[in-house]
Amino acid sequence: MSINATLFFQAIVFLILVWFTMKFVWPPIAKALDERAQKIADGLAAADRAKSELSAANQRVEKELAQARNESAARLADAERLAQSIIEQAKARASEEGNKIIAAAQAEAQQQAIRAREALRDQVAALAVKGAEQILRKEVDATVHADLLNRLKTEL
Repeated sequence: MSINATLFFQAIVFLILVWFTMKFVWPPIAKALDERAQKIADGLAAADRAKSELSAANQRVEKELAQARNESAARLADAERLAQSIIEQAKARASEEGNKIIAAAQAEAQQQAIRAREALRDQVAALAVKGAEQILRKEVDATVHADLLNRLKTEL
């Protein structure tokens, strides 16, 4: 065989191999590459969607956290105001109670002073009667002279 025939047969075998590859081998490889490219594109799109959803979720979380902070601050302020009002009410009640106690003590002191004055008047009247008795050297009847003794009490 000549070299030309060998080259010719090799060219024909090469062309058959190229045709076979183009007909049976190349389409599944191209299909697999296209499917892989589609999967990658879908994955990238899903990643972009996930990023945007994550960003939206983060914004919602921040918004809810800010709202929760505001609500807790408002509740804390309400609690502080309530505590202040309770303290003020307790102070007012304590002041009223103290004033009542002071007024009662003053009234009691006035009553005791009046009783002491009355007792003192009685003692002075008794001493005056004793003194008059000793001066007159005779007995004075307290029941007979009750009116006189009452006038003496009022004068004292």
